[in-house]
Amino acid sequence: MLNLTFRQLELKKRHPLTISRGTTISTINLFVLVSDGTHTGIGEMCPADANGWTAEAGEAQLSACRAAGLSASPYLAWEAMNEAGVHPPAMAALEVALWDLLAKQAGLPLYRLLGLPKEQVETSVTVGLNPPEVTRERTREILEETRAKCLKIKIGSPNGTDYDQAHFLAAAEAAKPYRPKLRVDANGGWDVPTARMMLKWLAERGVDYVEQPLALGAEEDLPAIFEGRPVPIFVDETIKFAPDVLKVAGCVDGINLKLMKCGGICEAMRIVATARAHGLKTMIGCMSESSVSIAAGAAMGALFDHIDLDSQLGLDPDPAEGGARLVDGRIVPNDVPGHGASLSEVRDAE
Repeated sequence: MLNLTFRQLELKKRHPLTISRGTTISTINLFVLVSDGTHTGIGEMCPADANGWTAEAGEAQLSACRAAGLSASPYLAWEAMNEAGVHPPAMAALEVALWDLLAKQAGLPLYRLLGLPKEQVETSVTVGLNPPEVTRERTREILEETRAKCLKIKIGSPNGTDYDQAHFLAAAEAAKPYRPKLRVDANGGWDVPTARMMLKWLAERGVDYVEQPLALGAEEDLPAIFEGRPVPIFVDETIKFAPDVLKVAGCVDGINLKLMKCGGICEAMRIVATARAHGLKTMIGCMSESSVSIAAGAAMGALFDHIDLDSQLGLDPDPAEGGARLVDGRIVPNDVPGHGASLSEVRDAE
């Protein structure tokens, strides 16, 4: 019999993060702990952008699942939650907790339980939308602290392309001494004419790829910017579950999945398999998550062409400890049973 408990915590950011859709200062995240009496697995829910996917709603839904009976199998639990209409980030919290528990019971690091190697590509770190003078300061601070090899610059401002370009140039200038690869995420902030113009402008400045140039719901316009594109295009908000890949296959270069969007590791692996079958590149990203969820994502890191697991670096403080470490630009999975992260106030019963 598994025991399920919850903790809701406010995660505050060191600096506000602004993207095309608004600014985040903090989030209320739900942590789910699953115990068999000897081992405890932990997962995390971060609220999504909309749809009422809050920590409070997630706890209520998962409490109902507990009352209905809880499978110890991450696969069966995911299917049951999906059938019950549980919000994807709440699904992810419980499903990751079950994977963590299973790995602890087996005495294996989660990445090894998944059958994956430890090696993976470098992660991006993110600088949000800001006036140029703030962007320069934040970019230097982020790269000085992390020594990251890749910088993701948020653009797509409602203030227009002049604002975007000034912000991008400020970030690129401040980043020069650190020589990171430059990536861009527009978070759906452009229309087709703007995207065409900005893709060319960014390609001329050496950007690796551009993520989510068009808004969620504008997928029918992707072919118009994909043909003749000067830089690879990835989609993010468009991809929640594996069938979503079929909607964009042939008009993007790659997809970005997030555990909070797809409900956890099981569906993430299905998304990767579907993307690979259609010749697409893969990326794993994050929302405003602590080291708990980041450690789970890092355990899957070997599956991806690009990684964007950096949200824990911007928290003040990170309520978790023991998570995946940033080493030479890479988020390195743990070599302890489970994903390795725990809340500072909670200890495994082992």
